Amino acid sequence: MNATTRPRLPATLAARGRPEFADTLKRELAALPVDRLPLTQALRQGSHVLDQPIGVRLIGADADQLRLRVGIFFASLIAGCNCADDPSPVEPLPEYCELLVEIDADSAEAIVSLLPD
Repeated sequence: MNATTRPRLPATLAARGRPEFADTLKRELAALPVDRLPLTQALRQGSHVLDQPIGVRLIGADADQLRLRVGIFFASLIAGCNCADDPSPVEPLPEYCELLVEIDADSAEAIVSLLPD
């Protein structure tokens, strides 16, 4: 992701240090289009990230809650040739990855990086 495609998380930034922080982060990340997150690089079963709602779990945060480790549950599909005899499964496949989300305290822009397995 380059600077022009960084998602903004203003509600999460505003909730920093408050009890609703984790829920706000989950809601704001889940509302992003899946192509705004580095999910394609995290594929393990499928070959295409489905444009479906994702699940978000906060795993950890630093003291000021601007560097966050999150788990992302999403779905993929094996993109076949759509031929009648194509044996590729057509059911969504469950996927999971962990991301590092670093939120800029001034702009609320987030740098989102895939964490290694």
